Amino acid sequence: MSTGARQGEILAIEWPQVDFARNVIHLDQIKNNERRAPPLVGHAYDLLRELHSKRRFDTHLAFPRPDGEKPVYIVNDWDKALATAEIEDFRFHDLRHTAASYLAMNGATLAEIAEILGHKTLQMVKRYAHLSEQHTASVVERMNEKMFSKQDLGILN
Repeated sequence: MSTGARQGEILAIEWPQVDFARNVIHLDQIKNNERRAPPLVGHAYDLLRELHSKRRFDTHLAFPRPDGEKPVYIVNDWDKALATAEIEDFRFHDLRHTAASYLAMNGATLAEIAEILGHKTLQMVKRYAHLSEQHTASVVERMNEKMFSKQDLGILN
């Protein structure tokens, strides 16, 4: 959720792709055959930095299987975590939608969200960025306060 990256992109990360100096991950094998470099900040940065300090030297993969040949398989662990947390009807891919929604609710433009998620069209971003009713209500409330405040209308108590 911190990067908006796809599950396959995350699991296939190799250490040479992680640029701690520039705080980005260089993703090469992405769905639409284009490269992108989502920001690596906050919690994701801290976790990868810690993992890097304990990395295996027999593989370039950040998340390898025990044999080091391919990325780890997480489906069983994902399903177990969801069951333990009593979360139903939630897929790993839903984290991308959540990232897009939180980016939008924190002021990111559609173009910025498209760049971060690697979407080619703003229409695709709109499919991903779902604004909460509370957020849209607060946007309308702020607009009303600016447009119709007593001070702005020249009405004083």
